[in-house]
Amino acid sequence: MVILESRVASGWVDYNGHMNDAEYARVFSLAVEALMEHIGLDEPGRARHGYTLYTLETHLCYRREAHEGQPLSVELTLLDRDTKRLHVFFKLHDEEGSLLATSEQMLMGIDSDTGRPAPFPLSVEQTLNALPQAAPSAWPSQASRTIAIRR
Repeated sequence: MVILESRVASGWVDYNGHMNDAEYARVFSLAVEALMEHIGLDEPGRARHGYTLYTLETHLCYRREAHEGQPLSVELTLLDRDTKRLHVFFKLHDEEGSLLATSEQMLMGIDSDTGRPAPFPLSVEQTLNALPQAAPSAWPSQASRTIAIRR
């Protein structure tokens, strides 16, 4: 599902004339915020539940350049989840559908008062239950990669 649509802001463009590598991470961070809004953890939801999400781990892969003003869309695939964690995979596309980058992330539900991991609030859990989850055989080919020098 498409979770975010945006454009490459002029401030995101570096000395090479394309989107700076750190800005790809920004776009994926905005996608996490959009996911939070979708599941009821927008600002009022975070305050009501005393609950938020933290990013535990990210694996970002760059595929193609993006340029100033270029339309972007981020597609979300839910790979796995338990009572307090989400394993998600994002694909960043341009307006023609070309893959620009991917980001695989592990997100942890956190009780805002204690700063400790905690199960998802019931209403968030119910919304998560409605999200389509990819079967392991249907995971994107870029998911679960490791970084290594192949010999």
